[in-house]
Amino acid sequence: MKMTGAQAIIKVLQEQGVDTVFGYPGGAVIPLYNALYDAPLKNILTAHEQGAIHAADGYARASGKVGVCIATSGPGATNIVTGLATAYLDSIPVVAISGQVPVANLGRDAFQEIDIVGVTMPITKYNAIVRKSEDLVPMLRKAFAIAKEGRPGPVLIDVPSDLTVKELDYPELEEVELPEVVKADEGNLEKAVAALNEAQRPVLMVGGGAVTSGVEAELLELAHKADLPVVSTLMGLGVYPGSDERAIGLTGMHGHMDCNLAVANADVLIVAGSRLSDRVTGDRNRYAGTKTIIHMDIDPSELDKNVAVPLHLTGDLKETLAKFLPLVKENKHPEWWEQIREWDKMEDRFLTSGERLTAPWVMTQLNKTFADRDTIFVTDVGQNQMWAAQYFRHNIPRHFLSSGGMGTMGFGIPAAIGAAFARPDHKTVAVCGDGGAQMTFEEVVVAVEHKLPVTFVVINNGCLGMVRQWQELFYKKNYSGSILTVKDRPKNENLEGDLKYDYLPDIVKLAEAHGAKAYRVIDPDKLDSVIAKAVKSDATTLVEVIVEPRANVYPMIPAGKPVSDMVFD
Repeated sequence: MKMTGAQAIIKVLQEQGVDTVFGYPGGAVIPLYNALYDAPLKNILTAHEQGAIHAADGYARASGKVGVCIATSGPGATNIVTGLATAYLDSIPVVAISGQVPVANLGRDAFQEIDIVGVTMPITKYNAIVRKSEDLVPMLRKAFAIAKEGRPGPVLIDVPSDLTVKELDYPELEEVELPEVVKADEGNLEKAVAALNEAQRPVLMVGGGAVTSGVEAELLELAHKADLPVVSTLMGLGVYPGSDERAIGLTGMHGHMDCNLAVANADVLIVAGSRLSDRVTGDRNRYAGTKTIIHMDIDPSELDKNVAVPLHLTGDLKETLAKFLPLVKENKHPEWWEQIREWDKMEDRFLTSGERLTAPWVMTQLNKTFADRDTIFVTDVGQNQMWAAQYFRHNIPRHFLSSGGMGTMGFGIPAAIGAAFARPDHKTVAVCGDGGAQMTFEEVVVAVEHKLPVTFVVINNGCLGMVRQWQELFYKKNYSGSILTVKDRPKNENLEGDLKYDYLPDIVKLAEAHGAKAYRVIDPDKLDSVIAKAVKSDATTLVEVIVEPRANVYPMIPAGKPVSDMVFD
């Protein structure tokens, strides 16, 4: 079948089950956008290419399918770099199609020519430039296969503009050959089960890899059978239901006291789908201690990379647990649970009262209102992210979406839009800080244009909260570049004063200018009523909450310290 390259791209997208693409047109992709004009796909024009790639990412996280982003050559392509890195570090399947100058102009510094393949090589699972028409379809098919297989990740295919207008013969669908996933070693499997069966202080840690593998049922069975306290990394939240009695919460830099101390004092730690990053382990040289770590992961390169582990179980988590579970003995650990409950009582949660309008209390109220099976929470990055992770109760995978490895400010708004397109049957709530919201606020117009019932909650403390927190604790309160209020941008002063509104921009007016309904809350007594309005609204809604500017996220593990060494004030 004869067709142009642009038409072939559309056909591949349909062939791969794609229903929505996010992007921004430009000279090098005009033929592709011309083909999109009549295509049976949702073609979502974002306000910026970074918004497009984050939306594709959010779509993938919420749906489990591959997200698709289109960008033109030069600055269009470079504008998606941050989003590709975000998806790469969190193992999210995204296919980015970038436009390029004609083949004859490659290497000649033509207008808007950039070697985007070279630029993105370290932050993509696979990337390539198409140089011949006959390679276009096979390379795109390969892109989708690689993005999804094994440990998922982003892929970029760079397409010269002349190849989108040339005709080609559309090839028949052929299976793409991919490397086989390594299976768990039987000897290590037996040793791991024996260690767990003999453990007195076991802990199960759930990471982001468990989301991809879809092992929520298996992990629930394992925890109940072996009576395991369950902690989650930021990326693993929701896989194990937070409402279950064995779920104790978030572990890592801002993990709860009982979670981090349980990990520190465990004699056996089962790690299901986490790469044990520095944000999880603190000082990695002291992380293992005397405990036996059983590390389950699909990617062999992650084993022993950060923490030396005696027992590796490489392979897909679902297959590994299918072999592991029948060998696990029924067990009880009453003394261990008593100790964990004592640690839990030691954590000070005074900020969660309604006497003052603090971000943690706001999170508890949002959780009460929205925490049901139909709500997808998306966070930006900063204090808002950590408080959301601490105080929301996540019961379903793919219902808590956040930038983990990259820690990308500006992720929240466009990712929430992508999630809303992916799951229109669910309510989507984005929690952002005032700093992160301003980085991609222009994307609110996309939600309004498409009548998405997304609720954006902006926690406004008049500063870059996490930066200010570090400056307070470790830099002698030198608040350099972290204060966002109109007045009193101090160099070295305490952040005292009331919560009167003197911030720029006026976020409510900005939201209204984009066509959204918007509310501002300063009084704690009015928060519930405003949230109720947002719940009932079918329109794009923004709620700005003015909170205390000096609240810090605790507990906190200072950089370079072990997980047992937490700061509380």
